[in-house]
Amino acid sequence: MKLKIAVLSGDGIGPEVTKQAVAVLKVIGEVYHHNFEFEEALVGAIAIDKTNNPLPDATLELCKKSDAVLFGAIGDPKYDNNPDAKVRPEQGLLKLRKELGLFANIRPIKAFDSLLEKSPLKTSIIEGTNMIIYRELTGGIYFGEKKLSDDGATASDLCEYSQFEIERIAHLAFKAAQTRNKRVTLVDKANVLETSRLWRRVVTQLAKEYPDVTLDFLFVDNAAMQMILNPRQFDVILTENMFGDIISDEGSVIGGSIGLLASASVGNENALFEPIHGSYPQAKGKNIANPIAAILCSAMLLEHFGLKEEAEAIHKAVEQSLENNIVTPDLNSVRNFGTDYVGSAIANFILSVDDSSYANYENIRIGKSIII
Repeated sequence: MKLKIAVLSGDGIGPEVTKQAVAVLKVIGEVYHHNFEFEEALVGAIAIDKTNNPLPDATLELCKKSDAVLFGAIGDPKYDNNPDAKVRPEQGLLKLRKELGLFANIRPIKAFDSLLEKSPLKTSIIEGTNMIIYRELTGGIYFGEKKLSDDGATASDLCEYSQFEIERIAHLAFKAAQTRNKRVTLVDKANVLETSRLWRRVVTQLAKEYPDVTLDFLFVDNAAMQMILNPRQFDVILTENMFGDIISDEGSVIGGSIGLLASASVGNENALFEPIHGSYPQAKGKNIANPIAAILCSAMLLEHFGLKEEAEAIHKAVEQSLENNIVTPDLNSVRNFGTDYVGSAIANFILSVDDSSYANYENIRIGKSIII
């Protein structure tokens, strides 16, 4: 298969972790005989610094003509700490989602057996957790009309949804559930919000097309609590933009590190793959950022194009890295492996599986990279 992939590394640790995701994809291409072409472009704070635009026209054009977008992270303290900034890095990502029609954000949340003790939650609570969140991405309060009074004392944000916007992501969630444990949980606030009541009506009607899938409902406050009390109960969670933003980040505590969570943002014609950990500017340039989320994004990219065997090879390599404790300081502060070393180790595991070389595996296990 031949794929053109736009690489938008962005800010903070984005370039460091994205570099490892690209390296893993190159190894996959070598092992499975695919042709992956990569082209880089600016986005976020670095794009503002160089062009005064968080999403330059050239970047958007590259994304539109590429098969997929591999995204790093955006954000910088000089914008985060300035409430009066008129141009912000996040505006670039929001515009990119809108321009590419990326209406569905897909976030898998899994408790890895080798990392159960790393979670602040009890092993007995999180063991076996394996859920996926379908978050609507281009509607709701984030994209609604925003107003600020002339005196700056009153502000409002409009939350608005249409039946069409709800149906298109709901279909994806139900189809995903059919391949999993056949259960969809709609998370909303239908006791208060009219938009949530619309979500319930539309999703309830649509569920009749999927008689093999069980549909249930949770208010978002209860859902946030249940994710901590009993995360194993969830299979596929379906929700609107802001609620999905919040509960998917909450899910990071289940796995023990936000550096493990990947996501895909898809539309009818385009797809973007992005770790959810943000730019983490405090770690920039220190070679300590966890690259696993970015690497798992590359697996989601492969799955999107039907390359399931290749994606599974990445998942197995990541699990081997975790089981052998070849991880960054957020997961093990004693061994002190760097971002680049963990990325190389995962790539090496993929190569080792391909040639069944015990010598390769042993080199990785004892901390000797075989990739030059």
